[in-house]
Amino acid sequence: MLDALTLVTGLAALALAAWCGFAASRDQPTKDWHFIGMAVVSVLALAQLVVGIVQLARGEKPEQGTTIFVAYLIGAFACVPAAGFMSLAERTRWGSVTVAAGGIVLAVLEVRLYDIWGG
Repeated sequence: MLDALTLVTGLAALALAAWCGFAASRDQPTKDWHFIGMAVVSVLALAQLVVGIVQLARGEKPEQGTTIFVAYLIGAFACVPAAGFMSLAERTRWGSVTVAAGGIVLAVLEVRLYDIWGG
């Protein structure tokens, strides 16, 4: 795995969580700017998914098993888009809270991915 990509994705997820958490504290729902931030974080997670699959295809193996690694990669990729769709259903401050929670979950998944790969 690319350690730099994992770090950047985790930090971007935490920044998104802080931004949406701030919006929730001001009693605001997610807005268009938040969805742009979610798209950026999702593209980073997609890049990580592609890099992880390419590394597996080249024969590299994670320390803790391929199945768990792929499961975490897919979960990390789906985390923020799922939170974004849920925030569309809840157009109150709780939509922002949902995206903030999704960002925190993604950051934790990034740490776990690093750990599974053997970091």
